[in-house]
Amino acid sequence: MIPTLRLLRLLGAWTLLGLAASVWPRLMPAWRACGWTLLGFLLLDLLLTRFLIPGPGRLSGEREAPASLALGEWREIRVRLRNPSRLPLHVELFDHHPSDFDSRGLPSRHRLPARGFLEQPYQVRPTARGHRGFGPIQVRLHTSLGLWARLMNLPAPQPVRVFPDFAAVARYALLATDQRLSMLGILKRPRRGEGLDFHQLREYRQGDTLRQVDWKASARSRKLISREYQDERDQQVVFLLDCGRRMKPLDELDDAELGHFDQALNALFLLSYVALKQGDAVGVATFAEDQPRTLAPHKSLATLERLFQELFDVQPTTHAPDYLAAAERFLKQFRKRSLVVLITNLRDEEDATLLPALKLLRGRHLVMLANLREGVVDGLLAQPVQDIEAALDHAAAHDYLARRRLLFQRIHHHGAGVLDVSPAKLPTALVNRYLELKAGGVI
Repeated sequence: MIPTLRLLRLLGAWTLLGLAASVWPRLMPAWRACGWTLLGFLLLDLLLTRFLIPGPGRLSGEREAPASLALGEWREIRVRLRNPSRLPLHVELFDHHPSDFDSRGLPSRHRLPARGFLEQPYQVRPTARGHRGFGPIQVRLHTSLGLWARLMNLPAPQPVRVFPDFAAVARYALLATDQRLSMLGILKRPRRGEGLDFHQLREYRQGDTLRQVDWKASARSRKLISREYQDERDQQVVFLLDCGRRMKPLDELDDAELGHFDQALNALFLLSYVALKQGDAVGVATFAEDQPRTLAPHKSLATLERLFQELFDVQPTTHAPDYLAAAERFLKQFRKRSLVVLITNLRDEEDATLLPALKLLRGRHLVMLANLREGVVDGLLAQPVQDIEAALDHAAAHDYLARRRLLFQRIHHHGAGVLDVSPAKLPTALVNRYLELKAGGVI
């Protein structure tokens, strides 16, 4: 039992009356009378509480929450309370959601009907991925006179998994159905007659090359017939995901924004969906974490669900990435020629293992390095130069970018493609580059 705010105010008023009585003795009888009256109400309220308010074992509560949540998305949770007593109760409701969840809608005050129940919805927004869990439902029962409150923790443990935000994948699927992919910044590049897999025979059209003409079919039908090809299918796209310390941003992001690593995962899932729809197999391998994870390439759309299950709780570590060791392990696990998408964050420091790793991978695979561009550098360049400190920041930013450009040139010389974009633009940029490679017959 704890005192309520009403009781504290009454005690405060009684104390002030006592101070006044110490100055004006004629107020002393009134102070004593108020004290005895307040004590009587306190005892009466405690007595009523004992008989009228149900104990911790009788009041029941339950929570309705989804088993999985999306990072950064608001979802509704419902809490139900049941009152077995014959009198209505005045309750204040709390819920012990995970500490790294944002919430709105609680605490709230309610009148719980006699032998009835109430249902209170509220919303939560996860701010970190992985395994999480709800704790007990906490209620504060106010007594009949409102002088005391009883705290109760109603056991309602519930595990929940926080997945990366798959809204981008769902939105892509919706827009792809409506042929409105340009709203996402994705440019479809249809290609007719230049693919590697035979699709169908059709009548000759202006612009077809002589190489496309099927002379036997043309002789039989007595008109020119062309072969139409489609992009080659049954290829492999394998992600090599850096989980090291470089995947943590240089700058502190707002709570509403996704971090570098979460944006990288969004890009991975979006490109996986696109590649699977194109008929290619998708796999993934991680490095720079305690126990690297591997998912062999598969072609069905169920692969996307397996990717979510495998990677939803992966987090960037404090390990330094060893690109060469990751490439050697990758070659042992993936022998078929694939498009290898290395997602990492290259900074200005030289890494002795990167170029040898790319050279090793290029011996068997097509390699594309997707680099996360630090937003803090662009922010420094956008600020006006008004003093010597700002000038030094500008100079340091230009020097940083110059060293990165030099590194990218060396990567190009080793035969690997480079995609250097901000984390927020990485998902659509990766999809566009993949479609370019498909349209060019590279994969």
